[in-house]
Amino acid sequence: MGKIENEHKKLFDEFAGKASLKQDVYNVTLQGFNNLKETLIEYVGRWEEYSKNARLKHNIPFEFLQNNDLEVELKFGGDVLIFLMHSNIFEFPRDHEIMKTGYIKDDKTRSYHGIINIYNFLADSFKYNRINDVGYLIGRVFINKDGAYFIEGKQELAFLYNNFGTKKFDKPAIEALIEASIQYSINFDLLTPPYNEVMNVTVNEIRSTLESFTLKTGKRLGFKFYADTPKID
Repeated sequence: MGKIENEHKKLFDEFAGKASLKQDVYNVTLQGFNNLKETLIEYVGRWEEYSKNARLKHNIPFEFLQNNDLEVELKFGGDVLIFLMHSNIFEFPRDHEIMKTGYIKDDKTRSYHGIINIYNFLADSFKYNRINDVGYLIGRVFINKDGAYFIEGKQELAFLYNNFGTKKFDKPAIEALIEASIQYSINFDLLTPPYNEVMNVTVNEIRSTLESFTLKTGKRLGFKFYADTPKID
């Protein structure tokens, strides 16, 4: 038995080390995601307090929903933000800009990270079960074993690569992320699709109820915005 252990020690050491690293990264990312959930619930409470005093003309929804341990929703007005933590751990590709930073070069294990994806959908897509409607990935958060993070995303959500390693995914960072995500969503308006995109419809589609309507709806469906591509400053 001792001889077998000797022969395979290097392999098992490498396996144990990598598995332990990934578990550490997962645990740190999950803690960050749980803190995000708690903060989203706090924002619902803040909205309730605001709406009581604001004398709003309409009853505007601002609701939190947990679908499972790794997926939550924030519904506000006609928008839904879905925060989805991936269950796996990733490493940046060798040619990724993040791999050139001193922070990663000093300790390559810092390049392993968990991911929290942020999607923006129309609330009516879920309300009327419009399964062909499209949502948009507006940002994703990368978190490593140290709790260091950066955000890759659209406009308001983009952070600098050079910030990686200097900031933790703490309460102020989470609040900034939530507010930037909401701000981006409310500024990302639903535009009328080009006529040629919607002029043909089948008999089945026109007879379908709203619950199963197959014509796609999306905020930028049919348009191509060159200035609205994913950005990392």
